[in-house]
Amino acid sequence: MKQMSKWQSVVFAIGACMMVIGVGTYVLVEQVVSPWIFALGTIAFAAMQMCQTYSGQNMAIRRLCSIMMLGNVLFILSGLLMIENAYRFLFPYFTENGISGYNAYLQYIHNNWVVVLLIAVVLEVYTTHRISNELAKEIKKS
Repeated sequence: MKQMSKWQSVVFAIGACMMVIGVGTYVLVEQVVSPWIFALGTIAFAAMQMCQTYSGQNMAIRRLCSIMMLGNVLFILSGLLMIENAYRFLFPYFTENGISGYNAYLQYIHNNWVVVLLIAVVLEVYTTHRISNELAKEIKKS
């Protein structure tokens, strides 16, 4: 795996901290600014992780990197859903259809950022652990 530079590591760590702070403040304190903190953190985290590429031939690591990219996309999607949950930009478009539109909004958007975030976290933890193991195996071989 390509190692991150010092400033990339700093942006990566700041993005991760912003994600934790954004979720924590959204759940515990307030819901106005925290979705934006979380969304900016996810963008910084995902961008720095996408800069970390693998140029080797190990197909397992390549597959895991692809799964990690899916996790990054899900992080960003959870940030967008959190913003929608706080500000309800799409809510009027759903309620134009009456009660069935309101039910669709509740089913597809309302608080589903938590589910998407959970899936992204599970993918991220799994791929990080497996990639480090595969890289250790690759180093032992050579």
